[in-house]
Amino acid sequence: MGKIVTFGEIMLRLAPEGYYRFVQASSYGATYGGGEANVAVSLANFGADAAFVTKLPKHEIGQGAVNSLRQFGVDTSKIVRGGSRVGIYFLEKGASQRASKVIYDRAGSAIATAELKDFDWPSIFEGVSWFHFTGITPALGDTVAAITLEACKTAKARGITVSCDLNYRKNLWSREKAGEVMAGLMPFVDLCIANEEDASDVFGIHARNSDINSGKINREGYQEVAKALTERFGFKKVAITLRESFSANDNNWAAMLYVDGTAYFSKKYPVHIVDRVGGGDSFGAGLIYGTLQAYAPQETVEFAVAASCLKHSIEGDFNQISVEEVTKLAGGDASGRVQR
Repeated sequence: MGKIVTFGEIMLRLAPEGYYRFVQASSYGATYGGGEANVAVSLANFGADAAFVTKLPKHEIGQGAVNSLRQFGVDTSKIVRGGSRVGIYFLEKGASQRASKVIYDRAGSAIATAELKDFDWPSIFEGVSWFHFTGITPALGDTVAAITLEACKTAKARGITVSCDLNYRKNLWSREKAGEVMAGLMPFVDLCIANEEDASDVFGIHARNSDINSGKINREGYQEVAKALTERFGFKKVAITLRESFSANDNNWAAMLYVDGTAYFSKKYPVHIVDRVGGGDSFGAGLIYGTLQAYAPQETVEFAVAASCLKHSIEGDFNQISVEEVTKLAGGDASGRVQR
């Protein structure tokens, strides 16, 4: 298995204890996380050679972010040091019919103010076989979008597989801007990952007979979405997570992997959520791992969904799960019985 590089922003996550609301909180727990960083940690926990690339300040908070990755074996040697601040996000965990809430404080972060000259992509990609980014990264600003495009061009020129999780965030940019920028990046992408809403929000491709707010998911509709994405951009694979949301705590969780005109659907897991942040990232990491292990498409999507299912049971952004735990669940042991 070759080396994997992920590129994006890692942030300081501040969250009230348990299910306290922001207006109730008198203290906040501090951890770190962010889309591409979460993918790198998952892969490192699977035993893969994973590196995370970003820009972080030289001060102690920036070093804390670096250390949070190092403890899981993520290669941080290509992280650029500079800038003045680490982005922050505040998380209020939802319960029952009250939704979770995220407030960003990331304007002017080190990665958002990065320059093209900060990243030597030919050097970063030496010995690399896979590159991963999400739609969150180019949403941080025009220069970061240009840096992402340069990374994609360099990766493609070197024969590196490129994956992208669309990850549309309405608090970062408009649908129109997202569609314009992401359309310019998609020709370099081999594996496109999306959730139930991303294709609609970014590219205007809708799944018929589905209503995510009521928990109604039409499998055939998402097969059509994957087909339309493939025809428009030439992806080799498209993966879509299928979340049926009944409350903030209880979801059904499944996914589809579309390869060469065939849709492979995973089994469906009823999930009681401890922390859903990073769920999609753990799915993406599972897809990357399964593909690099030469798993068949059905086995790959089953592995990815099982990994993501387990992430929903873990506090924090990072999925601290082993390959053995994932394969056990994917193999049918969902009892949750005590292991002695």
